[in-house]
Amino acid sequence: MRRRTKSKVLLSDRSSNSLNTDSDHHPAVTLQGRAALVTGAAKGIGRAIAFTLAEKGADIAVNYLHSKADALKVVNDIESKGRKALAIKADVTSEEDVTLLVQEVHAHFGRLDILVNNVGDWITKDVEAMSLGEWRRILDTSVTAAFLCSRQVLPIMKKQKWGRIVNLAAAGAYRAHGASGMSAFYAAKAGVVAFTKSLAREVGRSGITVNAVAPGVVMDKERTVKEALEVKDDQTSVGRPGTSWDVAAAVAFLVSDEAGFVTGDVINVNGGWLI
Repeated sequence: MRRRTKSKVLLSDRSSNSLNTDSDHHPAVTLQGRAALVTGAAKGIGRAIAFTLAEKGADIAVNYLHSKADALKVVNDIESKGRKALAIKADVTSEEDVTLLVQEVHAHFGRLDILVNNVGDWITKDVEAMSLGEWRRILDTSVTAAFLCSRQVLPIMKKQKWGRIVNLAAAGAYRAHGASGMSAFYAAKAGVVAFTKSLAREVGRSGITVNAVAPGVVMDKERTVKEALEVKDDQTSVGRPGTSWDVAAAVAFLVSDEAGFVTGDVINVNGGWLI
């Protein structure tokens, strides 16, 4: 019998009937009754995605690898708004860890409707200076992780006849954009886009959509949209920097019922940085 040691549930179980939401900001999209797994959700963009999906009614599994304290705080904050949440440690580049991760989430919530493959390391290093280990780590955390997690959730989603998978790419990845020192990163994110489109073809008739969100540069991942409106950014067409919450809003749409006719697509969230 396989030992269940690597995937560790840390918290929680509390629930209530409703979550206080701002209907003026989010009038249509609701995720009531859905359960979501967000990888790398302890910090940054993943954290914003977890909060946003919870705000819209979903129960959230917060995956982390090293940031235990941050993951627990995310869980506590989500629970304080009346949603169920739990934190699970797992290396999403490990087949064994991913198997246990998805099993734990499904057992805890009794369903698994939404997968957000947010994890993806990056490095700025020229090809000549890069080690094979560094190259593999960048590709594994984006492409291999998306493959492993998607493969594991598909049987559950097919049985439910409903599912949403969203993969995090990067601005320009849909057209194989390149930048000096970013060969591994852009190779990985272009791979994510290709994987997204191919998987969408495979599973669309099972009630499952697969899309990608391609963020631009988010320098301050803790900045709110309100704060960003006070900052000038000449690199974007809208004149302000992007935030984690901008990315999360796009993810929230793609995992909703309203986006049921959107699949195999890439939503660029970069404020017109690349047009």
